[in-house]
Amino acid sequence: MMIIVQPVKGSYRILFYDGRHVRGAGITELTDTPKGLRPVRYRLRWGGKKDYKHTPSKDLIVQLRQGDVRLTRPDPAFESFLKSFQIRAGPVDACRMCLLDERVTPITAENSAEFSRGERICMDCARRELRREATQVGRLGRDAISHLEVLLDKYRNLDKVLATLQPDTLAFSRTLFDRLEPHPELETKKISDLRLPQVFVNSAGVGSLMPAQQLAIDAGLLTGKDLLIVAATASGKTFIGEMAGLKNYLEGRGRMLFLVPLVALANQKYERFSNRYAKFAKCGLLTGVSRINLPETRSAGDRDPQSPLVVGTYEGVDHLIRCGQRIHGIGTIIIDEVQMLEDPDRGHRLDGMIARLKYLAPQAQFLYLSATIGFPKLLAKKLNCTLVRYDDRPVGLERYLLFVERKQKIPTIKHLATEEYKKTSSKGYRGQSIIFTNSRARCHTVAEALGMRAAAYHAGLTAQERRDVETKFAGGKLMAVVTTAALGAGVDFPASQVIFDSLAMGNQWLSVQEFSQMGGRAGRPDFHDLGKVVILAEPGGSYSRESPLTEEEVALRLLKGEMEEVAPEHDIEASSEEYVANAVVCGGDEQELARINGMMVGSMEPVLPDLVANRLVKPTERGTIELSPLAKMMAEHFIGINRLLRVVALSEKMDDPLEIIAELECGDEAGVPEPEKRKQDRRKPSNRDRSGHKAMSHHERKHVGKSLKKRSGS
Repeated sequence: MMIIVQPVKGSYRILFYDGRHVRGAGITELTDTPKGLRPVRYRLRWGGKKDYKHTPSKDLIVQLRQGDVRLTRPDPAFESFLKSFQIRAGPVDACRMCLLDERVTPITAENSAEFSRGERICMDCARRELRREATQVGRLGRDAISHLEVLLDKYRNLDKVLATLQPDTLAFSRTLFDRLEPHPELETKKISDLRLPQVFVNSAGVGSLMPAQQLAIDAGLLTGKDLLIVAATASGKTFIGEMAGLKNYLEGRGRMLFLVPLVALANQKYERFSNRYAKFAKCGLLTGVSRINLPETRSAGDRDPQSPLVVGTYEGVDHLIRCGQRIHGIGTIIIDEVQMLEDPDRGHRLDGMIARLKYLAPQAQFLYLSATIGFPKLLAKKLNCTLVRYDDRPVGLERYLLFVERKQKIPTIKHLATEEYKKTSSKGYRGQSIIFTNSRARCHTVAEALGMRAAAYHAGLTAQERRDVETKFAGGKLMAVVTTAALGAGVDFPASQVIFDSLAMGNQWLSVQEFSQMGGRAGRPDFHDLGKVVILAEPGGSYSRESPLTEEEVALRLLKGEMEEVAPEHDIEASSEEYVANAVVCGGDEQELARINGMMVGSMEPVLPDLVANRLVKPTERGTIELSPLAKMMAEHFIGINRLLRVVALSEKMDDPLEIIAELECGDEAGVPEPEKRKQDRRKPSNRDRSGHKAMSHHERKHVGKSLKKRSGS
């Protein structure tokens, strides 16, 4: 019989173990006597009995002499007592928590986990302790608890796993979810060895190619091939476009058009190209125009659409096309952030614009750039181009997952950003953070809490305010910017750390693609040695009553998820808008219209019958589609059939265009046609947050309202 002695706060628990089961349990204390330490108040119970019986201490001595005595840890007092009776004792490595429940589980490296200052407990007890701690945090879903148990099996360290629940009290390094290793050094060519115009080489400021750039060269970049380039953030995708675009321009094959989803990103590209290439190629800027005509809201760029280099937002350039204007002499068209094809609000417009540009500039070289595309081979086939894929990152990326109550998020963010700012990379740059959250108001709340070295950054700021933030961040004067998730696709801040205060965009959860795009902005090869992504997931947190998911469950899905194929399905609202826009471009020619529609990546609804039924278009015997003035307005002002019909209906009831606008923006949705309502429910429009062009400006809606009123009275 093995007799296991466990010192417990001034007393000793004694278990009688036959190798399979605990047969009995006792409790005793030691007291000092003239003969030495002796046991007193010995109580014992056997079998399944619940009550302890007072037992003579001499019975314990007999039992100890007859058994195999083992101590759970060194105890000089009990060892002295045993020695006085010439009883030998050895150690036993058993789970302390099991012993407290009168079970004996021998500890091995395979069946145990580290807990509390080097102590090891069995995995069953470690899981129970983990669940107990998770319950105290509250509202953790099954997926989150399963994730914690997976981490426990992986690390065999309970403290490390509990650090994801208690980041303020335990080491942050223990919250690591995974690590994406940097790529090995690959041999690439110098740009001076390529067939590029010398004036471009002298101005580019680049010595040698990065791996993704070399792969693009090998795939036919400089011979006019259309390419889809999928590579991590900071892998040099923009310069791929510059090489092809400037080469084509300088060699007489046409001008360069560089399109991006954000005004802020367009401004950054405009400044970059102007600074580098102004000596031989003037740059123009085409973005949406602010509704408020103030000096700080006016575009700082030259708005000449005939410039050799034109940088624009999708909607800024597309608006010219939808109005029937032609952009002549284009030799290269670069579509940055092409994953926006999957955006539920703007994807159909990007899809239609690409098809319209292909129709208008059939000889142009098309380059599509993205850091995050699901199943890129399929998209390359749909776009009729060659795929260039480079999955490796220029710098390593560590991803951390912390479960944090909402009230603890800002203190945790402040700690993380402050600690990162204290670090300096081997390139001499301080660690800086981008903090993504779900609303403009939250941007300011977090930024103010972080102090003077943090700033909010979103589309609600003036252009000058955004430029000031960009300049301060680039100069290392800010430790953090707090921005909306809507700007995540293109914000060009060289940050070493990305922190997710929220995993939502407005009240909708991020997709795997959006999350990967935003997180990939951590770590730049010319600035940093390592990038870090930190997710602060609120247990039980949600931003919408419509979604059953909670933030910690979403976090795990985003970290483990795979991006879906880019296969948008355009509903009747989106399809009708693109149909009339395509009709404007081809002059209504039915065959050409079908060709443009066929070049779109997404699938369209058959909208012609609805457009005809509502007298918005009329087929003619000449094989053309004749557009009414209202249909042309649909194209010019980026609106679909349901929204247009609602404007028409309101114009029959109201005389004041401003009242119509107010009703459109703030009124009851009871009269909204069902397809439009479904779209609104899926994701509320972000106004100018991500586009460079509002669907209809105040002035434009006033014009539409007056025109409709005039039409309804005629």
